[in-house]
Amino acid sequence: MKLYLSFFFLAFSYNSFTQPNCNYFLNEGDTLKYEACLQTENAKGHYQFSKEYQIAMDKAIKIDPTFAYPYRAKSVAYLKSGDFIEWKRLIDLAVKYDPLGNLGYRASCRYQFFRDYGGTIIDIEELLRISNADIGHSANGNYHLQVVRALCYKALGRKQKAIDLIETQLQAEGYVIGIYDYIHLGVLYLENGDLSNAKLNFKKQQDYNDLAENHFYMSKVFKAENNLKKAKIELQKAVELYEIGYVMSDPYVHPVDKIFWSMIKVEQKSLN
Repeated sequence: MKLYLSFFFLAFSYNSFTQPNCNYFLNEGDTLKYEACLQTENAKGHYQFSKEYQIAMDKAIKIDPTFAYPYRAKSVAYLKSGDFIEWKRLIDLAVKYDPLGNLGYRASCRYQFFRDYGGTIIDIEELLRISNADIGHSANGNYHLQVVRALCYKALGRKQKAIDLIETQLQAEGYVIGIYDYIHLGVLYLENGDLSNAKLNFKKQQDYNDLAENHFYMSKVFKAENNLKKAKIELQKAVELYEIGYVMSDPYVHPVDKIFWSMIKVEQKSLN
């Protein structure tokens, strides 16, 4: 099993979410932000939920209420704890004071945890408008934000636009294929009735990062072509991979297009 992208949870978005270099602000002549930045360094070694961590960030905000970093740093603990209202309040402030550095992160969280498709699209398209560089990946690293945008359009019923976005991203210079890109694209083609392109993408996924979902949906392609023999073979491969855990996964939510055992049983019954 190949893993091509691996990032720490909630630690990456348009810009890497790391402790900023305080000297940058000093060199820019922003002594207020420099002092606030130094204050955030007092949170080092403390867990995000801890009193010490939150106090350090609160003091930084008191020094410079326009410093985006401590708002986002504080927000992570609230997202993990399930206090989504407070998370939203804090991350909105981070976006307000540094949209380029935080829009991508907020967008991917809106998609991953809340299925806020419209809000996610608005954030990503705003990021595209203000950015002159690659807009980066989702918070969990599984998707380029353009693929996230495509999956949101799919959820809103605009499947051809979703296909166009993913196809364009796959052709982007230097693009590193996401671990589920070909599965999602294949499923989109399958749902649009384009069996040839669906099959092509499932074959690419098989070569790249083979998963039970890939063979499950390939089985559906063969069933649609009335080739039940190959459909059964692919479904059996899906079962074998499923049983050893080679499936789409996310430790916090169910990814789009993920399959479940009940879905396999339904397909088995339909092929008998």
